[in-house]
Amino acid sequence: MAKIPHRIILTEEQMPKQWYNLRADMKEQPDPMLNPATLKPIRTEELYPIFCEELAKQETDCTTHYFDIPEPVLDLYMTYRPSPLCRAYHLEKYLDTPAHIYYKFEGSNTSGSHKLNSAVAQAYYAKQQGLTSLTTETGAGQWGTALAEACAHFGLGLDVFMVKGSYNQKPYRKSVMQTFGANVIASPSDTTRVGRAILEMDPETTGSLGCAISEAIEKATTTPGCRYVLGSVLNQVLLHQSIIGLESKVAMELIGEYPDIVVGCAGGGSNLGGLIAPFMQDKLLGKANPHFIAVEPASCPSLTRGRYAYDFCDTGKVTPLARMYTLGSGFIPAPNHAGGLRYHGMSPVLSKLYHDGYLDEARSVEQTKVFEDAVLFSRLETVLPAPESAHAIHGAIQEAIRCREAGEKKTILFGLTGTGYFDMTAYTSYLEHTMTDYIPTDEDLQPGFDSLPQI
Repeated sequence: MAKIPHRIILTEEQMPKQWYNLRADMKEQPDPMLNPATLKPIRTEELYPIFCEELAKQETDCTTHYFDIPEPVLDLYMTYRPSPLCRAYHLEKYLDTPAHIYYKFEGSNTSGSHKLNSAVAQAYYAKQQGLTSLTTETGAGQWGTALAEACAHFGLGLDVFMVKGSYNQKPYRKSVMQTFGANVIASPSDTTRVGRAILEMDPETTGSLGCAISEAIEKATTTPGCRYVLGSVLNQVLLHQSIIGLESKVAMELIGEYPDIVVGCAGGGSNLGGLIAPFMQDKLLGKANPHFIAVEPASCPSLTRGRYAYDFCDTGKVTPLARMYTLGSGFIPAPNHAGGLRYHGMSPVLSKLYHDGYLDEARSVEQTKVFEDAVLFSRLETVLPAPESAHAIHGAIQEAIRCREAGEKKTILFGLTGTGYFDMTAYTSYLEHTMTDYIPTDEDLQPGFDSLPQI
């Protein structure tokens, strides 16, 4: 049998032309989002002041299995998609494992991450609606960069509220966003009412995604011709990111492989949800039984230590409430290098799958261990991974070692969400042995749990 190539890249004709809506096959639906004023299930039209209308419809649709990808979105996708599925031969050899290790590499675009898959879609729908600008938040900067690129392509203005800790750690991310025409503000800021209120409570705060979301929504709802868009967590985002898993499945079918284990990094859920989508469909329909593993930072352990409860998606408590695994909307994570994996909650879809046992495992890991495996992977596979992706790398390596110890020849698939070229401050910290691990105590987490809405 011929050796499987290092990189399997589909042709444009083989690339999926539809997104897959995982909710349509779920045995039980996630609990509905609630209107924060009435605490009743939110209606689609109640989302129109915040989201584009088509995106609001996608957000609440739990019956449509597949959505056609619009031609202008496909056209831009084809500048960087299909993305490669790679066999990690050198890593396998180093680990002396019988496992086959594959990774879906999403860093082959200017934004450097998978985030562009949803940014292109959301910017397109905004342009179609006749809007003139968008607002958003960004943590590590990948989402803000991707959306800036998409907005430049479709001729939309963009305000990005960037978590202050990352804003200070990653000045070049800000420069890239500005290159594409975005206005970038460190959050919390004095440009919004909610930002000023947060700063009044804690002038030295390093911010959080929850803070930045509050500011972005306030800006959107007070600016004519503007709407808010989000890069993770939401149902619509997981829908757009399903392109990752759909391509992965087609590529693996072409080489006669199917994953026994699927590993993804877990922050808000965009990459993990997109990667597992078609394989989770197989599990839900009884066609296969892959083992799914979510790996999150020990500093922000929403799945492993959070509560499954209704909570606000933002610190200012203006968003609809979602039932998810959460640390509380007021949780402020340590300003470490876990990058975009610092959101206080997890996608309601993934939370429901985890709660019901379909998402098999969640693991939390300290950042020094993550960077140890990031450095190992980069030296063996010649790709410098983003810190977020390195969580998935760590999980895949641990599984490959278990295969070696048990003598099991399994196929492992993980998501490499993007590159780490804007994360050199973090790599330097690790290499110079100044990086520290932070794991919140139960006492640290309790205030967030105490602030959860009593529903």
